[in-house]
Amino acid sequence: MKIAVVGTGYVGLVTGTCFAETGNNVTCVDIDKSKVEKLSSGQITIYEPGLEKLFLRNQKEGRLTFTTSLDEGVKDAAIIFLALPTPPGEDGSADLKYILGVASDLGKILTSYKVIVDKSTVPVGTADKVHAAIAKNAKTEFDVVSNPEFLREGVAVDDFMKPDRVVIGTTSDRAKKLMNDLYAPFVRQGNPILFMDEKSAELTKYAANSFLATKITFMNEIAQLCERLGADVDMVRRGIGSDERIGKRFLFPGIGYGGSCFPKDVQALAKSSKEAKYDFKILDAVMDVNEKQKLHLLPKIKSYFNNNLKGKKIALWGLAFKPNTDDIREAPALYIIDELLAAGATITTFDPEAMNNVKQIVGDKITFAKSQYDALIDADALVIATEWSEFRTPEFEKITSLLKNKVIFDGRNLFDLSLMQELGFHYESVGRKAITKA
Repeated sequence: MKIAVVGTGYVGLVTGTCFAETGNNVTCVDIDKSKVEKLSSGQITIYEPGLEKLFLRNQKEGRLTFTTSLDEGVKDAAIIFLALPTPPGEDGSADLKYILGVASDLGKILTSYKVIVDKSTVPVGTADKVHAAIAKNAKTEFDVVSNPEFLREGVAVDDFMKPDRVVIGTTSDRAKKLMNDLYAPFVRQGNPILFMDEKSAELTKYAANSFLATKITFMNEIAQLCERLGADVDMVRRGIGSDERIGKRFLFPGIGYGGSCFPKDVQALAKSSKEAKYDFKILDAVMDVNEKQKLHLLPKIKSYFNNNLKGKKIALWGLAFKPNTDDIREAPALYIIDELLAAGATITTFDPEAMNNVKQIVGDKITFAKSQYDALIDADALVIATEWSEFRTPEFEKITSLLKNKVIFDGRNLFDLSLMQELGFHYESVGRKAITKA
């Protein structure tokens, strides 16, 4: 099948590459000429484990091409995916200007029946708006389908190739058949393709991400309570996670969620609720708690240094909002950096993938180390903000030799409390007792 994907960001590039991997001919369209030139020359523009291998293979086989021309990109496509940004506005609502702009352009150039698919995360009612924007100028039949993505950064290729479910919103039998044929290779093991109306599909994406954000936030609230009552959040997590009604996933406490989906989608659903004149109290609480949780370590750090961080050197491990990505959108590390700098501290940081992105924001306000251990040299304390695998089992003897003080503030609960006590560290984490040096 011939497919067009408009937008080559995170969702668009993963979508286009994975569809090409199952034998489709995919043309990706983007207005950014320099990005298209890089992609056309075999240079991948995002970091996602496993993606580059598929990208290069399908480009070599001629199944994956790139263009800046919308007309050229969609003319032979049976299905056109819109994978465009929907950034949050100041009021939390999703900005649809990119999607509606492309929709308007499509109406002028369609010459035969096409299925236009909203792949971006969009508010309820967007399919109707896209249909209206195309219909203003269209001289041929078309259908608009909602097909939200459920990709987790760091495992997006697996999520796309082996999805738990595929959600497709359409009331058109013609579009349903095309979409079913397209996704059939991805669900051969029996996972469902769930067909529903467009509005239900749009709401499903927001509901899923908001529920997961709520689950994370609930555990962060439990962690706060554990610290005050002397309980251990890891014990509580295991205790409730073994209940099959609750499940083990998304129960790990930390310093808040970030990224491109949870913050934006919770805000957008809250905004949609207000527009529907419904007071969605849980979502307001989730957003409030998450903002505060990002700075959960700061009072601990300040207390240890007697509320005087001026001149203190802090080593910071991790900048991305989660491991296996270079995405720093709403990353807790950025909030920590701002507060530490404001308090007069200096910062040396290391992250395997996200340092270049942070450099574009903070410039030379902090120092970027060549390795996780170089970041520790002469530092007064180590702060951990992202749970990269290489941080989980470090050389503690090396840490001890490089830090001025054996002090760790761990926002991701990477280390065992008994080990930290045995090694003589001052160690504070989230929802667990503090280990203090004798």
